[in-house]
Amino acid sequence: MARPIWTGTLSFGLVAVPVGLYSATEDHSVHFRQLQRGTSDRVRNQRVNERTGEEVGYNEIVKGFELAEGEYVVLEPAELERISPGRSKSIEISGFVDLGQVDPIYFDKTYYLGPRGKEYGKVYGLLHRALADTNRAGLATFVMRGKQYLAAVRVEGDVLVLQTMHYADEVRDPHRELDNLPEAVAEPTAKELAVARQLIEALSEEWDPERYHDTYTAQVRGLVEAKLAGEEVVTAAPAPESTNVVDLMSVLERSLQAAGAGAGAGAGAGTKAEAEAGAKAAQVEAAGPAEESAESADLAELSKAELYRLATEHEIVGRSSMTRDQLLEALQTLQSPKGKKRRLRAVS
Repeated sequence: MARPIWTGTLSFGLVAVPVGLYSATEDHSVHFRQLQRGTSDRVRNQRVNERTGEEVGYNEIVKGFELAEGEYVVLEPAELERISPGRSKSIEISGFVDLGQVDPIYFDKTYYLGPRGKEYGKVYGLLHRALADTNRAGLATFVMRGKQYLAAVRVEGDVLVLQTMHYADEVRDPHRELDNLPEAVAEPTAKELAVARQLIEALSEEWDPERYHDTYTAQVRGLVEAKLAGEEVVTAAPAPESTNVVDLMSVLERSLQAAGAGAGAGAGAGTKAEAEAGAKAAQVEAAGPAEESAESADLAELSKAELYRLATEHEIVGRSSMTRDQLLEALQTLQSPKGKKRRLRAVS
């Protein structure tokens, strides 16, 4: 089992539970040593006086806050140590906020929070259940490794997680940082917007993190193995060219056609499952009132894009902002004896 990187108390109101903080992620990147070309000699970084060129020992280094070029306020390490926050022993939740109100840009690193003993499971579980039921996160500050953090405590599956957050003054204003933003957003034509929305719906999918992998790290490892074997190194494909505004509609339409072809001409079990789901959905039109439960099961097997096409045909209001589950529920309601005015049929 992993060892906690921080231990202390998590509290809200007068309720407190001893917890440990554990890293939720790990780095799988390929790491290199610096070598001098043509040799196996390591190259190390050194602290060098830029005026004399001589190496400076760590104990001879002080901190300098620059007021103007060449003019500094000098601070000794001991002076900084005296005002450092030390080591906090508590994560005290001062308030709760709806997760939907927090812009993801404020979130930084994620940690798991675990109780420090089985006897604290009930208190831990209480906070977990309460946060899950209210869809809220607890806001707190705490100190770790000599630095004070703003943090959000929230639910992730069956555990509590703590996410360190950026302070408001650490988040940059994009309108001050990006010098190429247009003064006024160019409005797309109705046709361009309609095709763009269709393209987004055609490429919509359920979130599955297992589908995504660090392909660059895999390529780096492949490069190392290829060079070891004396094989030729294959270069990557060039980046796509920027879309010309004049050709925007043509590019959108070709993209939509490619998305449709990809959905219908793929290979493997996924394509077979989609074809079977489409065939089953096509049977819905002929189904009778006694087969309502079977019809619901058929709809449940369709992808979000297929459900959206059905919702579009039946002009379900608000469909563009619905999740897959909401689309399914709306179609099943339309399909029920009370809500059904016409039979659903599959849209090719």
